[in-house]
Amino acid sequence: MMRVELPDVPGSLGRVATAIGEAGGDIEAIEIVEKRDGYAVDDVLLEIVPGTMPDSIVSACSQLDGVSVLWINRYAAGGNLFLDLEVVEALTEDPRTARDRLIDLLPIAFRVDWAARVRHSPAGWAVVHATDAAPTDFDLAPVTSPTRLPGDEIYVECASPFGDDHLLIGRRGGPEFLDSELARLEHLVGLAITISR
Repeated sequence: MMRVELPDVPGSLGRVATAIGEAGGDIEAIEIVEKRDGYAVDDVLLEIVPGTMPDSIVSACSQLDGVSVLWINRYAAGGNLFLDLEVVEALTEDPRTARDRLIDLLPIAFRVDWAARVRHSPAGWAVVHATDAAPTDFDLAPVTSPTRLPGDEIYVECASPFGDDHLLIGRRGGPEFLDSELARLEHLVGLAITISR
């Protein structure tokens, strides 16, 4: 998975796609993550020809005027891009489990390594439901809206209120959560709460 910033003008994406192909990458999917100040931020899911180094793809893209590779890393979800609408559809299949189902689907929908729903008690934060890779201990100040957390050397994290609980997601090594992702998260959390009622 590669996150790239490019000018939001006709032909920019074509130039990036050509550079990726010439460097040994095959584009499986592209998702526009955010548009801002004349630029677009896209997530590009790649299949890389055996023997091709990701650095060669980054170099090929970075040589293009106005193009910056923000992040590249292995994406283990097998190319299954899960759109927000599909997440909502899955949540409505069994409204009683919508909150836990959202946690299960966030790693795919947001390309994160883990998600967790935690509840505060006098003893600290306790995990209510989490994906397998989620940490078991959380040191968190309550938040009132989706918020980027300082994270650590390993994970980039964000948190959101989730009814009486909090929801956290984390990406190993990045990229940082964009404003558009925080808005999407807020929307999906609100829908999960409504569906579960």
